[in-house]
Amino acid sequence: MIRALVAVLIALIALPTAAPAETKLRVGWCAKTVSSATAPFAIATKLGWYKAAGLDVELIPLAGSSACTQAVATREVPFALPSVEPLAIAVHQGVKAKVYYTAYQGNIYGIAVPAESPVRKIADLKGKTIGVISMGSAGVPVAKALVATAGLNPESDVTIVVAGEGAQTAAMLRSKHVDALSQFDTQYAMVENAGVRLRMLDTKEIDRYPANGFLALDETLKNRRQDAVALAKGYAMGTVFAIANPEAAVRILYEVFPQTKPTGKDEAMAIRDDRLTGLFTLAYLEELLKRDWAVAHREQRSIAVFAVDIDALDLYNNTFGRGAGDSSIRRVAHVVSGCLRRSSDVTARIAITKAERLFSCPANSLRIQVVQ
Repeated sequence: MIRALVAVLIALIALPTAAPAETKLRVGWCAKTVSSATAPFAIATKLGWYKAAGLDVELIPLAGSSACTQAVATREVPFALPSVEPLAIAVHQGVKAKVYYTAYQGNIYGIAVPAESPVRKIADLKGKTIGVISMGSAGVPVAKALVATAGLNPESDVTIVVAGEGAQTAAMLRSKHVDALSQFDTQYAMVENAGVRLRMLDTKEIDRYPANGFLALDETLKNRRQDAVALAKGYAMGTVFAIANPEAAVRILYEVFPQTKPTGKDEAMAIRDDRLTGLFTLAYLEELLKRDWAVAHREQRSIAVFAVDIDALDLYNNTFGRGAGDSSIRRVAHVVSGCLRRSSDVTARIAITKAERLFSCPANSLRIQVVQ
């Protein structure tokens, strides 16, 4: 009898333990289009960080930050990632909620116009039409606030209309149905990827304010604290991974959210292009240099590498916000690439901390002249 009991106990111990059940977590994504900004979610999903925390995160596309805030307030979703402006309105209406994790330290919103537009400042928008992704987007209160700050009446001096997202927005600009946009950084990147170059207007009044963060009702944070922490932690880890491994992050993004892959490009081409500037990435530049170094060594030719650094960019970002900094990077990239004359000349965007990787060729194999 004792042997039988021991055998049963051993058999029970040997049985595999069931994995903890995953909790389906609906998170409001505050745009109808799932864009490259979802990379931290994709990374946390692909690398199993959310699964390890017992979460199955599902992004719910909604029509802007105001719609996201409303969805949290009505308990349609427990968490969302809106900008902060609609929360101020909701709190005034009695909603007890807070942003408990700031995802974007700088403001990602601002007013953009086509590069060739005669509009140079916010005050020049009098009588113009401003396009937003939806009337539920934070771009609406942002546009009204900036117009009012410039001394205009937001109700009568400008017209705010829905311009959609990405290619639809680009089409609205080309057809002159809108004169300016009140959207955000990844949407502007999508418009430029669709072939319309943009120029950001000076919006120093809002550039230092934080933008999107995880929003939840106070009661949700009390009752589902573990889920709230795991959601933000996975997102934070995904952000760090994307910064450290941009090419890998793009591949993961395309795998988890295939709809984010740019149209008209295969995966290899999409990965080689920097999403912010349209220049080549560091990884692709390294491939080109390995090839060209070998050819130059064989033919006893030289290669010139020009390293262009933007002075005090960190200070500029901290003073005026990441959106303004990104706009400056795009402008510099456009000027530099516009100076190239030969088809073999290429430009790429690299982090200055990784520049030394470009000059790690074998000793005596090539002589490189660097002009900085």
